[in-house]
Amino acid sequence: MNIALWIAQGLLAAVYLGSGLTKLVRTREQVIASTGNWAKDFSDSAVKGIGAVEVLGALGVVLPWLTGIAPVLTPIAAAGLVVVQVVATRVHLKIGETKTLPVNVVLLLLAAFVAIGRFAG
Repeated sequence: MNIALWIAQGLLAAVYLGSGLTKLVRTREQVIASTGNWAKDFSDSAVKGIGAVEVLGALGVVLPWLTGIAPVLTPIAAAGLVVVQVVATRVHLKIGETKTLPVNVVLLLLAAFVAIGRFAG
């Protein structure tokens, strides 16, 4: 079980680090061009804020458990990523971007698996 949790944590960290850094370093227009129309409904600072939350989630889902420093932060970060995906799913449904929903669901399930598995462990 520990190996499966580490794999899930690594996948979540890679996806959210890449996605978050993209939102942090690109303009809102570039984010719209590369990831879809969802960012049209958000301000520049909101897109940057979403990127920051994703980067912090990526770090939080791995580093506390890896270092043993405040390991309870890992399942809390994973639970936060569940919330990120619930909101992302809602936004994509609202604007009719259904092709991204399978990715949203997979990320939500991975984050829930890590949250539950690490809270229990």
